[in-house]
Amino acid sequence: MLTAKLLDAAIGQADAITALRRAIHAEPELGLETPKTLAKVKAALADLPLTWHEGPSCTGAVAVLKGARAGPSVLLRGDMDALPLDEHTGLDFASTISGRMHACGHDAHTAMLAGAARILAARASELKGEVRFMFQPGEEGFHGARHMLDDGLLGGTADYPLPDAAFALHVWPNAPHGRLEGRAGAMMASADVLEITIKGRGGHASMPYDAIDPVPVGAEIVLALQSMVTRRFAATEASVLTIGKIEAGTNNNIIPDSVYLLGTMRNLSAERRSAMKEAIRQVAENIAKAHQCEAEVSFTPGFPPTINDARAINVGQQVATELGGEEPWATRPAPTMGAEDFSYVLEKVPGAMFFLGVAAQGVDWQGCCGLHSSRMVVDESVMPKGSAFLAGCAVEFLEKGWS
Repeated sequence: MLTAKLLDAAIGQADAITALRRAIHAEPELGLETPKTLAKVKAALADLPLTWHEGPSCTGAVAVLKGARAGPSVLLRGDMDALPLDEHTGLDFASTISGRMHACGHDAHTAMLAGAARILAARASELKGEVRFMFQPGEEGFHGARHMLDDGLLGGTADYPLPDAAFALHVWPNAPHGRLEGRAGAMMASADVLEITIKGRGGHASMPYDAIDPVPVGAEIVLALQSMVTRRFAATEASVLTIGKIEAGTNNNIIPDSVYLLGTMRNLSAERRSAMKEAIRQVAENIAKAHQCEAEVSFTPGFPPTINDARAINVGQQVATELGGEEPWATRPAPTMGAEDFSYVLEKVPGAMFFLGVAAQGVDWQGCCGLHSSRMVVDESVMPKGSAFLAGCAVEFLEKGWS
């Protein structure tokens, strides 16, 4: 069975995959500029027959592997950037840079993708079509995938069209060791930043009737927004609206001129995303007006929803099942309300994102430190399976398409 051969090949390079992951982990980089990480990847793959594409907007790169026969193209993605927090794992290869840590597993993603590149390069003479390996910076809120698309690194011209399929893999600390997970349709949510400024008229706190106090207006808007979400929109499609910051005033006896609200809005479809923006604006502006205040509402667009193609999920489930293990596959019953900028790729190319359980064998995986925790760890012994899974998805699609 081909998948077994891919897994054997990945296990054979487990030391190299682990070494690359640890080198990246010890020297994390943030945002759109990850030159040292990309240099490590290129050095690890320097002997392979890859053609590299790079652009002006970031340090993202796409390495292209040509098969021996003409055929379709498939994209595999791994992200490279870290998070701005101090590491508290106690690992021997912990971050050497204060205030930076690979707390979302991107170091593992990159290493597993490099492993998949080596597995597939060894089989290039058998491949029909081409594989594009997308090494992406700036996933943590910097829209790295969008920049790489805009730079044409993924394709978009007659000579270099967009790929026919795209697959990505994300580690998940709170899932059993080696279990692959996915679902058709919405996998992750959109994420937009919401800002509301309520303008009143300040004055002495002992004489609120001579001022226009924006503080109770802000409080009323926060509560009304929560009711709006549950009463205006059907619960069959989840939405989240959280106000994470309220800022106003300078002293106990001063009514401020304004109140500032900062929050996040998460949705699972473009239609709900648009409708919620309009509803938020209506609630804030009309409540403010009822109290002689003015509300200024603005949104900073974040990632769109991550929507998995059902055909790509079928490919991933088949590969995961053939790779085997105690619990090789689970269909996720519901999306997660986190966000992922692989969604930009999936807006243009049919494909899917999958999760890989990286909890150690035998532990209470539900109690493990989750993504973005300063104590999040990855059981590295599962990484060869991740490389084999990515390689398997590529081979399966190149050989059979969306069969």
